[in-house]
Amino acid sequence: MWMYEKRLQYPINIKNPNPAYAKFIISQYGGPDGELGASLRYLSQRFHMPTREAQATLNDIGTEESGRQRYQ
Repeated sequence: MWMYEKRLQYPINIKNPNPAYAKFIISQYGGPDGELGASLRYLSQRFHMPTREAQATLNDIGTEESGRQRYQ
């Protein structure tokens, strides 16, 4: 059995909320030109590539884009 605790792994305290900055961050992750969108486009396009080398290249690029989301 498991127990669900609704808490963050690294607790944060926001002292001065900034809605404009929050909107910018969300657009970078999930917007049409964001990292998440780019990653998903590369990973979905790899299935339509004719050669294994092209598939591997798009897979590497998509994976790299996914990794950028976490560390930027």
